[in-house]
Amino acid sequence: MFSGVKIAFVFVILATAGSGYLYITKLQSDLQTARANVAKMEVAVATAEASVKTLKEDAVKIAALNQKLNADLQQAEAYGDDLRSKLSRHNLTTLALKEPGQLEGKMNGATAKLWRRLEKDTGGPGDTPLPPWLQRPTAGETGTGSTGSNTDPEDDSADGSTPETNTTN
Repeated sequence: MFSGVKIAFVFVILATAGSGYLYITKLQSDLQTARANVAKMEVAVATAEASVKTLKEDAVKIAALNQKLNADLQQAEAYGDDLRSKLSRHNLTTLALKEPGQLEGKMNGATAKLWRRLEKDTGGPGDTPLPPWLQRPTAGETGTGSTGSNTDPEDDSADGSTPETNTTN
């Protein structure tokens, strides 16, 4: 009944069906792996997009900070130019020799004001009282400075009450 050709034909059909089954199983496995990889890639793309968005926001913030720093730099340079201008108009050596008390008062007041600003800029209250040696003497007290001392310990101007007329000796 069964001849060798029929047996061979049935064997080939069974082998083909078995290899087809294995091929389809492998394809299903590869499809599952591809789906998992796609899911991972979607997460990676979302993370990359979030990173790009954050970088753009940071770039905008950095640009704004850079503009503010440039404005502050220009302000500081203008202040430095103003100070250089004031110092070039006054001969501090002559003033120190003629009226040391006045210059001392101005310098002490400016120093105290500077320390208060520094304290405020670094997070302190900025309202530290004047040290006793810089405070004005009250009625009845005698000061240790000269009578020509600056009466305003907060005055930090460099031009004083009497302008310098003779800058050469």
